[in-house]
Amino acid sequence: MDNERTSLDIKEYPDTEVQKNQVLTLEEWQEKWVDHKITFHQKQGHQLLKKYLDSFLKGESGLRVFFPLCGKAVEMKWFADRGHSVVGVEISELGIREFFMEQNLSYSEEPIMEIPGAKVFKSSSGNISLYCCNLFDLPRANIGQFDRIWDRGSLVAVNPADRKRYADIILSLMRKGIHYFLCVLSYDPTKHRGPPFYVSDAEIKRLFGSICKTQCLEEVDVFEEKHKSWGIVSLVEKLYLLTEK
Repeated sequence: MDNERTSLDIKEYPDTEVQKNQVLTLEEWQEKWVDHKITFHQKQGHQLLKKYLDSFLKGESGLRVFFPLCGKAVEMKWFADRGHSVVGVEISELGIREFFMEQNLSYSEEPIMEIPGAKVFKSSSGNISLYCCNLFDLPRANIGQFDRIWDRGSLVAVNPADRKRYADIILSLMRKGIHYFLCVLSYDPTKHRGPPFYVSDAEIKRLFGSICKTQCLEEVDVFEEKHKSWGIVSLVEKLYLLTEK
């Protein structure tokens, strides 16, 4: 498999509605962490982000970077180590604690007064803050706006019926000059129920096109043996750059 191909013969699947009623509850996501069913986690970080990191950061310093549904993404430390401020949101407290433990970072935790039962975990260095709560409750915490957003495994994990609400939150967090990197997956949605869910180019434009320009930077064949159990025969990851119009 040639992972360096940048132009694949990708078709847009017409049956996008087939997954529209699929739902995974927050409890089911938390169970995945408890049961270590987190094949979505990439221990070495995301190769496309590594490849396009310089163009993503554009040489700027002191950026605010948002990680929706962050899990224990190692990329959060990449940005923090470069002097940027990272904010993430994740429903699994276990995932957040594992991030700090695996990255050897000391941290503190405190309740989020605006969201009953929620907590925020902050690195001792002060430049990583991870909110443990439902993403749809996050606006109540008034976390401000961001210069960069890294969305890998987030939009594709949101229940399809909730995508508009999700996009509205993401759009509300965008600062002027935003660079929003969005990774989605392309496969035949009639063969696999998701998550991760299939997100088409048209859907991205429907969700964000009123405010953002969209550009597909690269398409990579990511099909592996394990994906045969999904009933699919191809899987392509697409990296988009969204900027303000």
